[in-house]
Amino acid sequence: MSYPSSSSSPSRSTQPTASTNSSSSTHSASSAKSSDTREPQKRTRKSRISPNLHPAGTLRVRYRVRFAKTDLLRWISHRDLANLWERIGRRAGLPFSMTEGFHPKPRLMFPSALPLGVESLDEVVDLELNEVWDEDQLLSALRDDRQPGLTIHDATRVDLSDGKAQLAGRQYRVTLPDDFSEPEARQVNEQIKKLKQNETITTDRNGKEIVTHVPTQIPVLELEPEPLPEQLVVRLINSEAASLKIHDVLELLNIGDWPQRGATLIRTHTFLQGELEHS
Repeated sequence: MSYPSSSSSPSRSTQPTASTNSSSSTHSASSAKSSDTREPQKRTRKSRISPNLHPAGTLRVRYRVRFAKTDLLRWISHRDLANLWERIGRRAGLPFSMTEGFHPKPRLMFPSALPLGVESLDEVVDLELNEVWDEDQLLSALRDDRQPGLTIHDATRVDLSDGKAQLAGRQYRVTLPDDFSEPEARQVNEQIKKLKQNETITTDRNGKEIVTHVPTQIPVLELEPEPLPEQLVVRLINSEAASLKIHDVLELLNIGDWPQRGATLIRTHTFLQGELEHS
């Protein structure tokens, strides 16, 4: 029996080499794959800064302006009135102090919104500037606009620490309807008498009950002068809860149709907190 010589034995030296190359190739592919699947670096998002943020120490000076809103101007909404004031201020060159954020607006604050269709001889708006203006200078600049139906009464600087203007009460004058008669005057006076006999009254507004203490919240309610009245005078005092509106009072007196019959509703006084004691 012959045995194969060592020189003719199967080549084993080439296999380890192939194995090594395969292993190396696999390792390289694995490394490349690992490198390809590596999580990308997270980008740091730069936060946007509002273009209108005031630097620390920016001056804010508040002025309280009283004005009348009459004639055709009584038919514009409260929002349109605020926009009107913004335009008047810009035309007058007022350096408004602006609210912060991405949609800055001039700092204009109204203590109450006048109902649509109601005239007013005494409205209030607080406006803030980033400069100190002399009161007479401000008043002159506002009056120069000469907006029809808008009459500027005065402008007074108030301290920011006093807070925003808070509504305390309102007084109205209601002219008589075109077809007002003496019998109706007697009926209205009778309704006024009945209303004043109540300690409290409850009215409904959009499903919400409003309780009013008559002696303190409707201290003035009368046709005047006597015996031939020319107007209805109403004073309404605010409470911490919801308060009566002038149209509510007309409904309580069964004269809610007066505006449709030609009567005009006029707010004659706007009382802020602290002003009622002097009225």
